[in-house]
Amino acid sequence: MFKQIKEDISVVFERDPAARTRWEIITTYPGVHALLMHRVSHWIWKQRFYWLARFSSHIARWLTGIEIHPGATIGRRVFIDHGMGVVIGETAVIGDDCTLYHGVTLGGTSWNKGKRHPTLEAGVVIGAGAKVLGPITIGSQAKIGSNAVVVKDVPANATAVGIPARILDQEKPPRHEEMAEKIGFSAYAVSDNMNDPMTKAIHALLDHAAKQDQQLQEVMQQLEKLGADVETDAEVGKAFDVNSLKNID
Repeated sequence: MFKQIKEDISVVFERDPAARTRWEIITTYPGVHALLMHRVSHWIWKQRFYWLARFSSHIARWLTGIEIHPGATIGRRVFIDHGMGVVIGETAVIGDDCTLYHGVTLGGTSWNKGKRHPTLEAGVVIGAGAKVLGPITIGSQAKIGSNAVVVKDVPANATAVGIPARILDQEKPPRHEEMAEKIGFSAYAVSDNMNDPMTKAIHALLDHAAKQDQQLQEVMQQLEKLGADVETDAEVGKAFDVNSLKNID
């Protein structure tokens, strides 16, 4: 236990540039205090002194603003930064080297007994205000964006953001500069190197629009060959012009 306590203190220097001395960490970091108290209350819980374990965790919550159920399993070198409002449920499992910021909830979605809280594998980082709910697994080295609501498994090394959380693809989507410039889309700062699935979907629509535009041009050329009077509608083109959109009151 003492080796774990030493690691809990040392890891703060690695993940918080504001940390200056061990004495400062020991006396002023509520995340460290909460983990130290949890180590004790968890040991009491395993000895089946359930009320005493719950009471000790209640005191820790009162002192630190961080609520950790004594039944939760927390690994080594875990860092809770700032910490206020963090809630960790009874059957939650937090692996080694994880980092949680303030307002994080590792909660349950069921009133049934058994495993009902998340499992975080090694190296997971969860941003401020994120809610990770249910008996799901967050893979090693995964990242959860601030204020995300995660209710499904997140694979290792992935990044999840949004409500409900979605996984950001690691692949680069195909390039769509020509069509994006034509309709002024890039002016809205949604570029082809963004890996958000919503952005990929929009660029797929750009591809579809470009294909339709090409087919329309071919149809118009054929009509002209047949002697039809074909005129392009300039007003339609202006509808996609960003500068004109900016002037709309």
